[in-house]
Amino acid sequence: MIILSVDYGRARTGVAVCDKNEVMASPVGVIKEYNSTVLAERISEIAKERQAQQIVLGLPRNMDGSEGESAENVRSFREILAEKSGLEVVLRDERCTTVTAYEYLNMSNKRGKKRKEVVDSVAAVVILDDYLNYRRNNR
Repeated sequence: MIILSVDYGRARTGVAVCDKNEVMASPVGVIKEYNSTVLAERISEIAKERQAQQIVLGLPRNMDGSEGESAENVRSFREILAEKSGLEVVLRDERCTTVTAYEYLNMSNKRGKKRKEVVDSVAAVVILDDYLNYRRNNR
């Protein structure tokens, strides 16, 4: 199944997608949009273009597992995205994904402005990789 992954942000949202065999997650890009309805429409268009059958949306949690305002925003966005896309939108814990994304970018020697431009799409890849591993281990 082709799955689209979203690392939601107020200013920049990263998007990634996996192949139909659920083996490899790849970055799609970063969407710069503040309006959540417009953002959901743009993500829905990407999902349709990529023939995605499901969307995974990163859920920001505090290190102790509790949820704050950001998680509430994601839960609200999930409803909009599910309505616009017509797809199941699964929430996935995204603790430490941005940190992991920065580590990957450090290893690839991406610095400065270039790193800032891609970190959200790499975080979406990390979220999707985690979800794909979960699916493989829980079949």
